[in-house]
Formats: sequence, C-alpha cells, structure tokens
Amino acid sequence: MKVTQQQAPITSLWDDKAAAAMSEPELLLYRSNLLGSDLRITNFGGGNTSAKVMMADPLSGEQVEVLWVKGSGGDLGSIKLDGFSTLYMDKLNALKSRYRGLALEDEMVAYLPHCTFNLNPRAASIDTPLHAYIDRKHVDHMHPDAVIAIAACAGSQALTQKIFEGELGWLPWQRPGYDLGLKLEQVSKAQPNLKGIILEGHGLFTWGDTAKSCYETTLAIIKRAEEWLAANSKQPSFGGQAIEPLPSEERSALAAKLMPLLRGKISRDEYKLGHFDDSAAVLEFVCSRDLQPLAALGTSCPDHFLRTKIRPFVIDFDPLKPDFDKLVAGLDQALEEYRAGYVAYYERCKHDNSPAVRDANPIIYLIPGVGMLSFAKDKATARIAGEFYVNAINVMRGANGVDTYVGLPEQEAFDIEYWLLEEAKLQRMPKPKSLAGRIALVTGGAGGIGQAVAKQLLQEGACVMLTDIDPEALSQAHADLAKSAGKDSVGSIVANITSEAEVESVLQAASLRFGGVDLLISNAGIASSAPLEDTTLEIWQRNQDILVTGYFLASRAAFRIMKQQGLGGSMVFVASKNGLVASAGASAYCTAKAAEIHLARCIALEGAPHGIRVNVVNPDAVIRGSRIWDGKWKQERAQSNKIEADDVEKFYRDRSMLKLSVLPEDIAEAVYFLASDKAGKSTGNILNVDAGNAGAFTR
Repeated sequence: MKVTQQQAPITSLWDDKAAAAMSEPELLLYRSNLLGSDLRITNFGGGNTSAKVMMADPLSGEQVEVLWVKGSGGDLGSIKLDGFSTLYMDKLNALKSRYRGLALEDEMVAYLPHCTFNLNPRAASIDTPLHAYIDRKHVDHMHPDAVIAIAACAGSQALTQKIFEGELGWLPWQRPGYDLGLKLEQVSKAQPNLKGIILEGHGLFTWGDTAKSCYETTLAIIKRAEEWLAANSKQPSFGGQAIEPLPSEERSALAAKLMPLLRGKISRDEYKLGHFDDSAAVLEFVCSRDLQPLAALGTSCPDHFLRTKIRPFVIDFDPLKPDFDKLVAGLDQALEEYRAGYVAYYERCKHDNSPAVRDANPIIYLIPGVGMLSFAKDKATARIAGEFYVNAINVMRGANGVDTYVGLPEQEAFDIEYWLLEEAKLQRMPKPKSLAGRIALVTGGAGGIGQAVAKQLLQEGACVMLTDIDPEALSQAHADLAKSAGKDSVGSIVANITSEAEVESVLQAASLRFGGVDLLISNAGIASSAPLEDTTLEIWQRNQDILVTGYFLASRAAFRIMKQQGLGGSMVFVASKNGLVASAGASAYCTAKAAEIHLARCIALEGAPHGIRVNVVNPDAVIRGSRIWDGKWKQERAQSNKIEADDVEKFYRDRSMLKLSVLPEDIAEAVYFLASDKAGKSTGNILNVDAGNAGAFTR
C-alpha cells in the first residue's frame, strides 16, 4: 500500500497586486494566512510568524521598532490582526540584562508584558524571544512534515548540510524558550548568509528582508525537503506492509461498534469525544511491519507530542481473524497497563515542582487493518490530535526512508508535557460548559423545535447529531448550526425513524462521528386532525408509526449504547399537552402522544439502574417556526375551532392561562434542563410548557 505524499507541489499564492496596498502588519497577516492555509506547511494551531515594523510611539510620537508576532494560542490560517502581540524591540533587547541562565529562563516570560506596545491585550507566547532575537525583519517558524522528518533523523545535522548545502543552519534539540532565542540570535548574526535554521527534532525557522521573500523562502525550503526525501528514500515505508486493511465499510462498522465501549472506559473522570481516521497514511502505518516498534518511540516535534501524549495505544486486533469479542475482552487489561506505564513515566521524570499527574488514558488508538481513533475533551481537540499524529506518521516515514527516526527523549518529552508554563496556560482555560463532552442525538432535527433544541445544547457545549426525513431542510439546519457552533460540533444524517435499519444507521453515525451518545432528544413528529369517523386506518397507523414506533426504535438503540458506555444518560421525549388532555377531532394524534408519555415512563424504570434518566416535555401550540403548523394541521385545527387560519396563534395564546405564545426556544430551555445535570435527580417526570392549561395539570 504505497501512499502518495502530495498530489501537487507547494506553490506560492502571493498576489503582488493585492499586497501592494497593504501595510507591514497587514502583509504579516496576509503571509500568515497563506502559510496557515496549507497543512503541509504547518499544522493547525502550530507555527508562528513575525515582522519587525517601524511605528509611531503612542506617547512620544517618535518612530520605534515594534515586533509583531503571533500571540499565545490561535491558528495562522484564521488569525486576524488582533491575534498578534506587539512589543517594543528596545525593551525586548533590554531584557537580556535580566537573564540569569538556562535554569531560570522561564522567569523571562513574566517580563514580556512589560514590553507591550500600545497596551495590546494579546498575550505574548513563549516563542516571542525566538522571533525577537533573530537578526532579520521577517521570520517564519513552521512545522512541515518534510523538514521535521530531516530534523528527526539520527543524522539530522549531516543531512541538513547535505540537502541544503549551507543555506540552512542547524541547532541541537532544546526546549523552546528564552535561551533558544539567544542561540538563534547568535547563529543568525554569525552566519548572515543563512536563509534559516533547522531545529533538531522540532521544526524550521526561515527569514527574509520582506514579507514576500520570507514567505517564498519558507515554501522553497519545504519543497526542497519534500523533493529530496522523495528522490532519496530507499527503505519501504515502516518496514513494508504486513497485512491488508479491512474493506472500508467493515472498518467504519468496527470503529462505530468499538468507540462507545472505549469511550466509556476512558471517560470516568471526564467525558471524552472521539474521532475516526482511516486515511491512506493511517492505513499504511497500521498495516505495516514496524507498527509496534515505531509507535513505541513516540513523536519528535513538541507540537505533535503535546497533542498526542508520550505514545499511542496499539489495540490488539488481527484483521486476518477479526474477533471483536476478543478485542473487547482484552481491552481493560491493556488500558490498565497503558495507564500504569504512563504513571511510571511520570514518576521517573517528575521534578519537585511538577504539576500532579494528569489523565493517564491514551489519546491516540491505533487499530491494525482498521485505522486510528483519537479521544479528547472536545471534538475539535480529538480531530486535531489525530491530524497531529498523521503528521508524526509522515515524519516517521520520511526519516526512516533516508536514515533512522529518533523520537523525543523521555525526559525532554516530560519536561514539555509538564512544563509549568504549559500548566499555567491550562489553568487559564475557561471552565467547561455544562454539557461539555456530551453527545446529543436530536430526531426531527430540521424542524423549529428540533433546531432550537440543538442550538441550546450546542451553546451549552454538547456535540449534536441531527436526523430528519427531509434532506433539504436537514442540510440547511446543519449548515446554520455549524456556522454558529463550528463544524466539529454538528453532524447530520437523513433517516426515517420508523425504519429499524435506518435508526440503527443513525446511532452508528453518531458513534462514528463523536464516539457514542449521552442524550437522546426524541422530537420527530407529525400532527393530524380528523373526526373519529373520518380517521382512516392510514392516518391512525401513521401517527402510531412515527410517534410511538419511531420513539421506541430510537430510544431502544440509544439505550443499548448508553448501557455499553456505562456513563448513564438522559432521554427527553418531546410529546404534547394532548398526551394528557384529549382533544376532539384528533384521536389518532392524542392516543399516540399518550403512548409516547407512557413509553418514557417504562424506559425510566429500566434505565434507572444504569443511570439513564427519561423525562417528557409537553409543548402546546408551538406555532412559530414549526413545520407541522405550516402544513395541513394549522388548517385542520382552525376548522375544528371554527376560526380563520391566520388567527390560530392568537386563539391558542388567548386560551392559555398566562395568555402567552409558546415558542421553540421555550421548549429548548425545558429540554436542556431535563437533559442536563441540573435535573440529575429527575426521571419519569413530565414538564408542561404550554403557558398554562388546567386540564394538563399532572396528577
């Protein structure tokens, strides 16, 4: 299985016409966005750019040199001008007199705010000295796989000289910090003809006198590294192929089956979300002869390591004799051994002032013949961790093709992972939202109530899988929600919930995309109105199929996964006031809604021993934003109540005790309450959201 490295060469996207009208800070932004748009150049959130710009001091009005550099956090591909820190270069240079040596270099970070230009609130990153002290106006620091492959070779220094023929300098591995900044300054001044420097096991620095020349030098160096590796690789990737991957559908099915089980085992202290990757690069690695020994070496680049932990977890699975039950049977012991190994690594490497040991569960899971799983506290982090490990795979392929790959030494890895500056950054992270790490499935997700519920759950930190029978409406709902909540947090699948097979496919899709399911919001619905003698068997059966059978199928499938996870769960049925109060001319609908409510009570009884709560929200007359009321139902209820269709909302509002209209957002609030830990001691209950209807008072 040969993986094609890149289908198209890296080429300059610089537009002279567009750049002509830009200021120096705008050119830095332009360059940064171009670099960050190509993951071959640097990974998400990785890399850094800077420019030294002459600007008017806001106090004196005099021209002073200001360092513009990517601030702490952020991503080059999407950064805006406010994502850059700005610092006085004269003050940064003055800091050299405060430096007390390598053992105390971390204290220099506290001085950076004192160098801030123009009260810029963007915090400076620990990489700031690395850019400040290089004796060039424009500097790029990237993590391209091809260059890291050279940097991670046992013969990295000699290879750098051979490939780049003196155009790049080389520095041995050193943790990024103030001292490395001074070393970069020394090299850049001592060898003024250099175009950049390779940092052993880490990445690439390049520079230029203009934004454009810096950008194009960066591209040229990466392209040269790619071409040299491709032309000189002599060894089969990862020792050659050992096994064939399973067919695509079987890979996805196994991953979807495994992810809820695995998620349950690693989410005891914090909910985790998963991501599955069976791309060509991943399959080449997990099907290779050297999978086990290479995985054990871990990664080299600090950016890779911080996202993926000391090493991945290789699952014991033989795709030639696929035995899922055997895989699961050995999982607990294997995970315990991994966790024990991680704690032992912590004990071997810790310092007197090291932070307490963190979650010992793996982040990256490699399955021979199947692919890679990654789990983290949110979906984006899980996906990005997987992407970083793909970077590591590419690095190992390139390094072993021309030399011998070398991972980050254990103590160095620990000192990065448990760096006090990284710990301080973690402590500054905002408190998780109330549904962080939870996975919600919303049926009828394209309707007014369904979208309002999904939006509310997303705002509280959940990931949401939408399902609906209407493909166009579902696609639009997905797009709208992803625009506001981010594409990682939203998934969708078209399905008819009256079909057992399609419901199973929905749960499989949720498991494959996010890792399982914690919250089921059964909301799919229809409405019908007809006198008893005019109620056809077809109308009756359609209500039963969607409002009873559909709810049964969705809850049964979700219940099974919740039990597998062992994390509890919550189901909320969106029923109706009509499930408690009979209405003339709607026998099929009212009966089905009553059955819905009773089904919820039955499931609550069975779910309680497993921590699975089941509750009901009863709306009434949610007219605005409802697709049900846009159809025949509005006309039918108008006729039944002997009013005009345009007067239906006013009629129901005036009929309520509170004289208020009930909106989709009102139902969403009630659903969120019952789904969340705020109602953690509530099950088998009914919450009416009907603006007051005495007949619906529960007894």
